[in-house]
Amino acid sequence: MQKWLVAVVGIIAIQAITLYLFGQPPICTCGYVKVWEGDVFSSGNSQHLFDWYSFTHIIHGFLFYGLLWLIFPRMSVWQRLVIATGIEVAWEITENTPMVIQHYRKQALAQGYSGDSIINSVMDTLSMVAGFLFAWRAPLYASVSIGVFLELWVGYSIRDNLTLNVINLIYPFDLIKSWQSGGVQ
Repeated sequence: MQKWLVAVVGIIAIQAITLYLFGQPPICTCGYVKVWEGDVFSSGNSQHLFDWYSFTHIIHGFLFYGLLWLIFPRMSVWQRLVIATGIEVAWEITENTPMVIQHYRKQALAQGYSGDSIINSVMDTLSMVAGFLFAWRAPLYASVSIGVFLELWVGYSIRDNLTLNVINLIYPFDLIKSWQSGGVQ
């Protein structure tokens, strides 16, 4: 177990170093760190420890646990956690490339998006780890119920969630953009 946890920490360190080399700020450029940023339209969104999108990373953990358990049933949970962390870190790095940042800026909720601060990105990865470990220990119905609840709650609260994020990343629909911006086009 210990060597796998060292691998997880190492992968997250690579994430932080890569984002630093990309020029992402270590913390919010406002100069301070908040535990929670609840305003998705603020310049502090994706800059502090946790925000509404932290819940989607918990769901990533649920999904990665389930998929990796199905694909690699004989592999230890710690090995699967290393793979899940690698996938999450690959996404976090990709999400902070100029191409993806530009793509997000075209969406209704991400007009001024400049990428994640390093601390926010690392906390997103740790949120995935928490979701993964929860899914490992909890009964399947608990992960599924909590995942559905989080998707619906976040969708209702900010007009965005993991499902809408994936849809908009693949192909932005005008209807979704209109609903997210609170109006009808």
